[in-house]
Amino acid sequence: MNVLAIAVRTLECLCAVSLLVQTLEFLRLEPVQRPEGPWRWALQRGDFAHASAPARRLLDWLYDARVHRVHLLLRAGAAASLFAGSSLTSTTLLFASSVLILFRWRGAFNGGSDFMTIAVLGGMLIGHWGQLLSSPALAWKAGLVYIGLQALTSYFISGAIKLLSPEWRNGRALTYFLDGGLYGPLPADSAFRRPAVAIGCSWAFILWECAAPLALAGPRIALAFCAVAIVFHWLVFRHFGLNRFFWAWLASHPAILYCATLF
Repeated sequence: MNVLAIAVRTLECLCAVSLLVQTLEFLRLEPVQRPEGPWRWALQRGDFAHASAPARRLLDWLYDARVHRVHLLLRAGAAASLFAGSSLTSTTLLFASSVLILFRWRGAFNGGSDFMTIAVLGGMLIGHWGQLLSSPALAWKAGLVYIGLQALTSYFISGAIKLLSPEWRNGRALTYFLDGGLYGPLPADSAFRRPAVAIGCSWAFILWECAAPLALAGPRIALAFCAVAIVFHWLVFRHFGLNRFFWAWLASHPAILYCATLF
């Protein structure tokens, strides 16, 4: 297998894991979305009061508890099929499914991971639909470049925002976020409450994220960048429970590594 084929297959498998994790979480949330639940569709349908009557009836049907469950089960099946390889049909269905879920949750359920999931599926759509206009190799190349640039841009923007924030530069933001982690506020004697440690860790994150475009300088640099990213996202998952972020961004790494071979 050539580099392009390896990147595509790895992308498909990691995307499958990411989508299955998300779908299983949505299935676990099913009780709170029932007509008697706190997140029932009847409360959210008011956001579409401006829509036409046929559109509202369609949304009411799509987000009916039973229909929505069938949708999620079909989504899980389509996601699992990616382990054997994606197709134009499965990728289009998964992209459409993701958009419908975003509608259901007023535009976003989990913020950045939703964006990256759409970006990865969008790149896969380019890879499949692009074959109607060009060769499979060129279409997949375009799709991987799209995903890679979206991912690197997201890292860079995150770092730039931190760089412009005085609270991140002086380390206070890091301590603030860690205090809101899964295990409650940091202990009074935690090393992260020491200004030097907080500032050092904050600047490490800032510099690493701002340096994201350098990953395009070559495969070795890209590999090192992705290795650090895996550790970073694992720590975020460990302290904040954001497992979706871990898998959503990990799914983009094959594209980053492939892009590094092109520039």
